[in-house]
Amino acid sequence: MFSILLTFIAGALILLIFYLLVRFTYWKRNGIPTARGCYPFFGHMLPVLTLNTSMSDVVRKVYDDYQNCSMVGIYKVTQPALIIRDPNLIRSVLISNVSSFHKNAMESNPNVDSLINNHPFFNDGEVWLTGRKHLTYAFSGSRLRNLFIAISGVCKKFQRFIDRQLEKDNKYDVEFKYLFTKFTGEVVANAGLGIEGRCFEDEDHPTAFDQIGRAVFKTSLFDRFVILVLTLFPKLNRLMKIDVVPKDVDQLFRGIVDEYLSMKEKESTPRFDFLHLMMELEKTGEKVDKNALASHAFTFYADGLETSSITLSYVGYQLAVHQDVQKKLRDEVKSMIEKHGELTYDALAEMKYMEQVINESQRCYPAADMLQKSCTKECVLEGPDGLSCRVKPDTHIILPLGSLQSDSKYWPDPQTFDPERFNPERKQTIEKMAFLPFGDGPRMCVGMRLAMLQMKACLATLVNNYKLELSPKTKLPFKTITVFELILPVGLRVQISKL
Repeated sequence: MFSILLTFIAGALILLIFYLLVRFTYWKRNGIPTARGCYPFFGHMLPVLTLNTSMSDVVRKVYDDYQNCSMVGIYKVTQPALIIRDPNLIRSVLISNVSSFHKNAMESNPNVDSLINNHPFFNDGEVWLTGRKHLTYAFSGSRLRNLFIAISGVCKKFQRFIDRQLEKDNKYDVEFKYLFTKFTGEVVANAGLGIEGRCFEDEDHPTAFDQIGRAVFKTSLFDRFVILVLTLFPKLNRLMKIDVVPKDVDQLFRGIVDEYLSMKEKESTPRFDFLHLMMELEKTGEKVDKNALASHAFTFYADGLETSSITLSYVGYQLAVHQDVQKKLRDEVKSMIEKHGELTYDALAEMKYMEQVINESQRCYPAADMLQKSCTKECVLEGPDGLSCRVKPDTHIILPLGSLQSDSKYWPDPQTFDPERFNPERKQTIEKMAFLPFGDGPRMCVGMRLAMLQMKACLATLVNNYKLELSPKTKLPFKTITVFELILPVGLRVQISKL
């Protein structure tokens, strides 16, 4: 009996060793350089799983270490993943051969997180096409003008909130991320769902929309580890069935939709919010049920709250550090407001230097450092260095956006913050695929125009009325944490004072 057990164990070990040899020689057998630092069982993810570093940092190191390679192979535990370093290959993945890379690497479980099932990021095929069509309808130019009515109201609330803080002290010292999440949270509530977000009350309220976000975008070590595991093993959640969206948040959004529908039946005046636009789709023959409305509402919330508040935090930091840029931006804002009489949709559209400032900040500090795709149809990628890879279905493709945006090959003196890189003349010389803050191709971010609109409105309100200075409480270099592949700044604080 004992000898049979030993034979079984020996056989299992031999099979395991053979499996690992096959898995961890995949890139070598396919003629692709393999990044150093591969561990048995864990691939290149051991320091990531122990939370000593982030996936973004691993990808950045590989990008820097293999400067003469157009592509480099790594292992996300045992999953082969290909890091693409060449802009033309990135164009191939996002545009030329998009039919082979139409699917994002992250997945949702339709039996668990029903609120994110209609989110375009987690879907492909007809479900993706329908969801994107709905959002494209809502974010067209004429409808964005209607949404701006609500955003303009949020700007006024934002200003009154800061003024109340300055009544207590002549300098309001606050964390950038905390402040800007209040703004984006109120925009989501007002422009998205047609309700009050309670973000600008003097005391933080647990049901305020900026506070609800903490239940979704969790930052504790345990929660980050769980999110990391689900990111590295997207199919694992079919067994584990872990809620990415907490049950109480799920119920909250379904309740908001129920209340919205009930109120709409009693109202005769037109509304200017995202949910109203989704319901208008029925006039075009599209059927939008309550579940779809709740999912769309959460999509608007998740996309509008966190990414924009992160980007605003980095822009605010750059303005506080570079007072000359802040002054030039303030001059533009005041000039456009004087021209149009107030802060209007058209005034924001004409603020071109503001776009330069936002773009350069996104280049220096992207909200998301990389984009991950999953191959769905076999495709050959050929690099300019002679490397050729026949990519098989289920292979993950990693596009290192942040690394490209700080590469001196494409950006002279990349560590310097210089909004003039994006002026009309120099912008024409930028390698397009080396700057993709919203992605590119058919799957680029459909909410880009709304994101830019709310960020420009927020910044215009700030610099038109206040001076931003870096708080003495900020410790440089500042730290970041990664949640859902978003890079959140930690401890970045600003001092706001009246002009």
